[in-house]
Amino acid sequence: MKVILTQDVKKQGKKGQVIEVSEGYGRNFLIKNNLAILADTAAMNQLKSKQKAEARNAKEELAEAENLKSLIEKDGVIVEIPVKIGEDGRLFGAIPPKQIAEELEAQYQLKVDRRKIQMTDNITAIGRYDIPVKLHPNVIANIDLKVIEK
Repeated sequence: MKVILTQDVKKQGKKGQVIEVSEGYGRNFLIKNNLAILADTAAMNQLKSKQKAEARNAKEELAEAENLKSLIEKDGVIVEIPVKIGEDGRLFGAIPPKQIAEELEAQYQLKVDRRKIQMTDNITAIGRYDIPVKLHPNVIANIDLKVIEK
């Protein structure tokens, strides 16, 4: 019996896969617990159309990420953050990813989710930094950040 999994099933497969199972297991467990549906022609056509739509959406997301990367890495796009510094030349506190995302949006109208900004170290001194941003699993951009004294 062929079924289409509607959820991930341990040791069987992932959501959306078509698998071959025994008649009893398929009817009495998978279909009864809404873990799978019977793989008839209508369900297979629906699955194929859903997969095409997901592929199209993934392609659009990748194109948007590539476009945003080109805007972020364009020459002249330097995010400047003015901060107060102490006598020893160090900042009061550190610059968090949220502040970088807000300044990027305020200065260049480019919206980036703060959780996608991947900082390895805290920024606690004046200077220039390259901050990586993971826009898509395959697209990583670098924000040119300049921390200046107020």
